[in-house]
Amino acid sequence: MRRISVLGATGSIGQNTLDLVARAPGEFDVVALTGGRNVARLAEDARRLGAEIAVTAHEDLLEDLRAALAGSGVEAAAGQGALVEAASRPADWVMSAIVGAAGLAPGLAALGQGATLALANKESMVCAGPLVMATAQRHGARVLPVDSEHSAVFQALVGEDMAAVERVIITASGGAFRDWPLERLAHATPAEAATHPNWDMGQRITIDSASMFNKALEVIETKEFFGMPPERIEVVIHPESLIHALVGFADGALMAHVGPPDMRHAIGYALNWPERRALPVARLDLAAIGQMTFRAPDLARYPALRLARDVMAAGGLSGAAFNAAKECALDGFLAGRIGFTGMAGVVEEVLDRVCARLGHNDAAMDLDKVLAADHLARHEAERVMTERAA
Repeated sequence: MRRISVLGATGSIGQNTLDLVARAPGEFDVVALTGGRNVARLAEDARRLGAEIAVTAHEDLLEDLRAALAGSGVEAAAGQGALVEAASRPADWVMSAIVGAAGLAPGLAALGQGATLALANKESMVCAGPLVMATAQRHGARVLPVDSEHSAVFQALVGEDMAAVERVIITASGGAFRDWPLERLAHATPAEAATHPNWDMGQRITIDSASMFNKALEVIETKEFFGMPPERIEVVIHPESLIHALVGFADGALMAHVGPPDMRHAIGYALNWPERRALPVARLDLAAIGQMTFRAPDLARYPALRLARDVMAAGGLSGAAFNAAKECALDGFLAGRIGFTGMAGVVEEVLDRVCARLGHNDAAMDLDKVLAADHLARHEAERVMTERAA
């Protein structure tokens, strides 16, 4: 029986992971489940799956979690330190699905005990890709991609020689506003941005999809995960969201991964790797689909993609600053402090202010430096938004 933990169990990725685990009784021994403010869901899942420990990120909810777990035998804990401790508990496989930079330290802790890390937390690779991969190598651990695009690339590369890879193409739905007039974007509301045409995801990642910041993070993740030069990473708008990525080879061939827009596909691949097992996802009827469409992204509509190129060129800790500024700008949009199109402007200004102060030495990257860059960028983002509101 494999010992597994799910970090970020109450979110969309975590819930899809637990769905697959529950469909395979007797195969998994659940060590730790972690979540945010939805302690009722966290406790219910911990009870149902017999977890050893359940952890909420919020210390003020510890007593609520304890009450919800009373009599179950499941240990309750709270706070960032408890998240890291839970991730450090011996496990064979750990899902890293905590949203944002907050997922980095627990993910590193899981790698530190030699677990296979199923990485849905793309921010870890954006903020500290060299640190994540070096930690995995040092402890004999493995990192498996769970973002649908990177899982698709990973699968397309099975049995292939990386030296023969010419380019990687990741697809994007274009989000909620892909067909809106540009002049209307400035007036878009959080509710409008949080409605995705294809995928069922959480609020923040859905809004990031509308702004294409999510795809910008994925471009950087592609560079860090697969060692691809930035100029060989392409993005194409694919409204149907059926092709998740393509790998182009030196002979001109393109290997595409095609499947329904259901995250259980990528999660299940990582959960069962290196085997393939039956998954409860739809089977595509290509004749019924009829056609698939593609178009180049409009950089005026999606300035986040240009900023991602700037970050890759800068290197070092600029990815940590980029992600932190993006998270703060999204908070500002949700709070009504800035408009939808203002998010990219805030991020760009933060990068202009802080990147020259962060250095470019990936080899010297450690968690403390990443967290310091994150803190600096968040501080500057608050200053930028305050100045713009004055």
